[in-house]
Amino acid sequence: MKKILITIIGLAAFTAAKAQQSAPKSGDPNAEIKIDTPDTSSADKSPIFVAVQWEPRPLDGFEKFYKFVQYNIRYPARAFENNVQGKVFLTFVVEKDGSLTDIKVIRGIGSGCDEEAVRVVSISPKWKPGIQNGRIVRAEFTVPITFTLTRR
Repeated sequence: MKKILITIIGLAAFTAAKAQQSAPKSGDPNAEIKIDTPDTSSADKSPIFVAVQWEPRPLDGFEKFYKFVQYNIRYPARAFENNVQGKVFLTFVVEKDGSLTDIKVIRGIGSGCDEEAVRVVSISPKWKPGIQNGRIVRAEFTVPITFTLTRR
């Protein structure tokens, strides 16, 4: 029992000595004082939600959104020549005002299709923003854009 007590006291003394060594030392009283200021380089610093109670959606619904995409998409010549088909998955942030920002390809098919999908989504009409706990929030959303060649 004495050995355990001595070990505990020794461990406590060692911990106290280590804490004194790592304690901050008083700084130079003549050093320049720096105050952290908020970064205002970006317009909105509020958090981006990945899951919300009410998902963002196009103002006129998904059917009209995809008709807009279909009407405005230009099949890239390189993709047409190489018979490239498939889905490009885009992720973006639906801002509180319904605009789409930070549009990124998370899975692409190349040959110019990725860039074309980003272009079309970037010119799409505004969306209804996501809602969390009754408040309009910035929310991330993912959409697939399908590129299909039809034989005529």
